[in-house]
Amino acid sequence: MDVILRPGRLEDANACGTIVFEAFNSIASQHNFPLDIPSAEIGIGLVTRMLSHPGFHALIAEMDGTVVGSHLLDERGPIAAVDPLTVDPAMQNQASAAG
Repeated sequence: MDVILRPGRLEDANACGTIVFEAFNSIASQHNFPLDIPSAEIGIGLVTRMLSHPGFHALIAEMDGTVVGSHLLDERGPIAAVDPLTVDPAMQNQASAAG
């Protein structure tokens, strides 16, 4: 199972937004923190807005045609920010054939 990295597209918003929710929820649950992203729908909306804006750039990680993570870069200001970087919790710490 090789990981393929490619540019993000608006069509990736549902998969990436769901992963954003699941990844943040997983970390919050492990540390008993309040949720930053309270639902998958909010995560999808957030990623949809980012992918729709020309100041954001996305790198998508796919494994066997399935989105398993994303890295969004916010370049709207003079200093770029990573916002957010997520991996599907089910795939976290998995090794790829390329690795």
